[in-house]
This record gives sequence, C-alpha cells and structure tokens, in this order.
Amino acid sequence: MAAQERTLHPERSVRDLFGFHLRRMRKERGLSLADLAAELMHAKTVLADVETAVRPIPRELPKELDEFFGAGGIFGHLYKLSYLEAFPDWSRRFMELEPLASQVWKYAANLFPGLWQTEEYGLAALRLGLPRADSEEIERVWSTRAARQSLLCGDNPPFIWVVLDESVIRRQVGGPAVMARQIEHVLKLADGPHATVQVLPFSAGAHGVGSSITLLDFLDAPRVVYAEGYGTGQLLDSTAEVQDTALAYTRLQAAALSPEESKPWLRCTMEELLT
Repeated sequence: MAAQERTLHPERSVRDLFGFHLRRMRKERGLSLADLAAELMHAKTVLADVETAVRPIPRELPKELDEFFGAGGIFGHLYKLSYLEAFPDWSRRFMELEPLASQVWKYAANLFPGLWQTEEYGLAALRLGLPRADSEEIERVWSTRAARQSLLCGDNPPFIWVVLDESVIRRQVGGPAVMARQIEHVLKLADGPHATVQVLPFSAGAHGVGSSITLLDFLDAPRVVYAEGYGTGQLLDSTAEVQDTALAYTRLQAAALSPEESKPWLRCTMEELLT
C-alpha cells in the first residue's frame, strides 16, 4: 500500500504555501517526488521536506522550480517572503528595506556583519547567541541569514562600506582557523568593486557608538538607520535621528584606519591566527 501523503496547510506560513504550490504544480505535471527529484537533481527527501515545510528551502531551489514549471517567478517571490517571515517583528522592516538600498554603511561592534559571514563563522556565532537552540533551529536561522547574502550576487548589488571594531577580529568565534577564513573572505569582498572595509583599532580610543548600526541609502527615498543590540533592533527614520547617527558614523570612519591601511592590518592578523 502506498504511503499516505501528509496534509498540507498553506494558510499556516509562507513556507507551507511554497510547499503547497510545489505539490500542486508537480501533480499537474503528473510527476512523483522521485520524478521531480531526478529532473532537478535534488534528493527526493529534500523535496519532500520542502513540500511539507519541515525544512528550510534551499537557496537554489526557487529559481530551478520557476524555470522548470514556467511559474513566472512565484517560487522566487514566496522564497523571499519566507525568509522575511523567519525574522522577528522588530527586524522585519529593516530586512524588507535592505535589498532596496543602493548603498549600505555599517559599523560592526561585536560580530562580522551577517551579509559578510562565512557559513562556518555564522553557525558558530549562532551557537553562541542561541545556546538553547538545537542543531535544526541553528540551521534554520542560518539559512535565513545566508539567503540575505544573495543580494550581493545580483545584477546591481549595493555598495557596502563596513567599519569593523577591533574586538570583532580579536574575539575569536569558532577558533583561529574559522576566524582566519572569515577574514580572508572579507578581504576578497573588499578587493572587489562593491565593498570597502575599515578597522577601528583599540588605539583609536573611546567613541560614543555603543551598538552595531547600519545606514541605508536609496535612490528614491530618504536615508534610514537601523540600530541593533542583543535580541533587539530599532529602525530610525526621523531626520534628527538619522543626521545624528550619520555624524557619529562619519566620526568612526575618521578615527578608523584607512581602507588602504586596514587591508594589510587584516592580512597580518589572519597570518597570526594561522601560526
């Protein structure tokens, strides 16, 4: 006797709705999960788990499904909504605005920015930040963070300028080898045309910015600021708040090592980690 299919609940979440349309289109084509898995070169269990919304959607799958079914981009749209849904309410508006920005200016106070994290560094950071989460939850949260990184690979990626506090580099996450590979990844990004990195060394002394901040610039809308702390964040859009934050950020840039000085500093630190 054939196994009974699990009931889908498209009203429950965007991921459930994604799975509902996947099953609907698959059946309209007269395909089994095994048939579709062979066509797309994915494991049958992966497609089954996506269809029933029990695992995160692999990043490459929405585009493959849209092309295979001629779905007009519906899977891509649902995928973007699904990773927004995974973020808490206090950060969701920022996650909606970030892909629309033409320029992104960041000060990283504690960790490398999520957009620049390698998988091994990101997973290690999440294990520290979510000590009660199991491995499945850690993987789910990482998948949403990794999905954001797709905006760096688009046809018109934003320009990103990051000021890294020295504590981000000195406080090891995942061990020396993981840190070295993370720094190497940042250097590769900074060598490209869409990113700049500066290091704010301890020798620069005290400053007044106590948390990580991000400034988003748009071609057709006013600048906004996002201030982030542990387990919380706030989007600021009033003119006074934005101007004050922009001034504080400019002062951080002025106090930091120049981009030309920061790269060899980072390379030297990377080599120290590997010795």
